[in-house]
Amino acid sequence: MADVRDILELERAPTPEVSKEVILGLRKDSLKKKKEKEVMRRPEGMHRELYALLYSDSNKDLPPLLPTDNVQGYKSVKAKLGMKRVRPWKWMPFTNPARKDGVVLHHWRRICDQGKEYPFAMFNKKIELLKYSDGEYSEHLLCDDWTRSETDTLFEICHRFDLRWPVIHDRWPSHLASRSMEDLKERYYNVTNILKKINNLTGPEGKIVNYDTDHERRRKQQLIKLWDRTPKQIEEEQQLINELRKIEARKKEREKKTQDLQKLISADTDARKITKTTKKKLPQAKIAKLDTLPPSLESCTGIKFPDVKSSGVSLRSQRMKLPASVGQKKVKAIEQLLGELNLETNPMAVEEVCQRFNDLRSDLVLMYDLRTVLLNYVFELQTLKHQCESLIPDKVLEIPEALTINTGEESPSRPRAISEMIDAVATPNTPNRKRKAALEQSNVLKKIKART
Repeated sequence: MADVRDILELERAPTPEVSKEVILGLRKDSLKKKKEKEVMRRPEGMHRELYALLYSDSNKDLPPLLPTDNVQGYKSVKAKLGMKRVRPWKWMPFTNPARKDGVVLHHWRRICDQGKEYPFAMFNKKIELLKYSDGEYSEHLLCDDWTRSETDTLFEICHRFDLRWPVIHDRWPSHLASRSMEDLKERYYNVTNILKKINNLTGPEGKIVNYDTDHERRRKQQLIKLWDRTPKQIEEEQQLINELRKIEARKKEREKKTQDLQKLISADTDARKITKTTKKKLPQAKIAKLDTLPPSLESCTGIKFPDVKSSGVSLRSQRMKLPASVGQKKVKAIEQLLGELNLETNPMAVEEVCQRFNDLRSDLVLMYDLRTVLLNYVFELQTLKHQCESLIPDKVLEIPEALTINTGEESPSRPRAISEMIDAVATPNTPNRKRKAALEQSNVLKKIKART
C-alpha cells in the first residue's frame, strides 16, 4: 500500500522511524504487559475436590443457574406426537383357524391390516401322529394288556393334547382300566416304533424311541423318597458325605506316602549300584573320598543338610543344625531315638563327629518315614480284611504269614532294641559304622522290597 501511495504521489501517514530496536523487538514500549491472573489459594485443611466446587470469577466453567439436560442418559425418549398422520383403527370381526366351531370374534385392528390372516395363527402347531389300520393292528399291534378300544382312546387323547403326558394321564377315562403315566407312554412308544418299522420311515420321523419303563418307575420312586426326607435324615446324609470326603483325603495321603516310599526304595537301590561300581573302578586310596551322593539322589535321603559356604569364619556346629524343613514330630522322634542310643543331642563338633552325626540323624528320619508307611500298609491290610469278612460273614480271612509284618505292637512287655526299629540301610555317603543295625539282613526295607 505504501508503494502505491508513492507512485500516485500521495502523502503517507506519519510512521515511526525504523530502528534496530524496533526490528529486534527490544523497545520497552512495544512489550505488552500480561495481566497477572489472580489465583486464590486453597484454604488450609480443605480438600482439593471441595475447593474445586467453589465459585470464582476467574472460573470459566461456571455452574448453571437453571437445571439443564443436554444428554439423554438413562431417560427414555418421549414420543413425538403430532409429527405423523394418525392411522385409523376399526372394530372388525376375525376367526381363529385353531378353532373348528367357526366362532366369529371381534377386536380392534388397523384398516390397512384388514383381510390379513390372524397373526396368532402361526402358533397353532399340531403334532402329526402315526395312524394304523385294522389290518396292521390285528397283525402287529395286538397286546394282552391292552384292548383295541383302549389303544384308540390313547391315540385320540395324545392327538388332542399334543403328547402332554400329565394332561393325558389326567384325562384318561375312568371307566377304562386304571393306567399309570409310564404304562401310557410304554404302549404309545411301542405302537409307534412298530409302525415306523412297518412303514420303513427314515430321517427324524423314523427314529426309534427306547423307553425304559422300569427305569422311569425307579427314578420317580427315588425322587419321592428324596422329597420325603426329614431334616434329621438330611443332616445324617450330610455327615456321611463329610466322612466320605475325609476317607478320600486320607486315601490320597496314603497314596502320596506310598509314592514317596517307592522313590526312597528305588533311590537307595540306584545309590548302592553307583557306589559299588565306583568302588570297583577307583583305587583304594580314592574310595574314602566318596562322601557325596549324585545330585539326582540327594533329594531322596532322610535329611538334606545345607552346605555352609560362607566366605568368612563360621562354626562347625552350624553343620549339625537341623534344617527348617524337618517337622516337629520328626525332631522329637530323633531325640527319643538318640536317647535310646545313649547319645547326646548336641555332641562335640569335631569334623568326623559332625559328618557321622548328620548321617545318623538322616537314617533315623528315613526310618521314621518308612515306619509310618509300614503302619499305613498294616492299616490298609486290616481294613481290607474287615471288608472281606463283612462281605463274606461265614468265612474267616487269614492273612498269610508272608504278608504279616511285626510292628512291635504285639508284645509291648518285651523291650525293643533300637536295631529292631531303625532302618538297616545306610546311605552311600555314610562310612562303615560298627552298628548292629547295619549288619542285619532281615530289616524292614528289605521286607518291603521283597513284597513289592
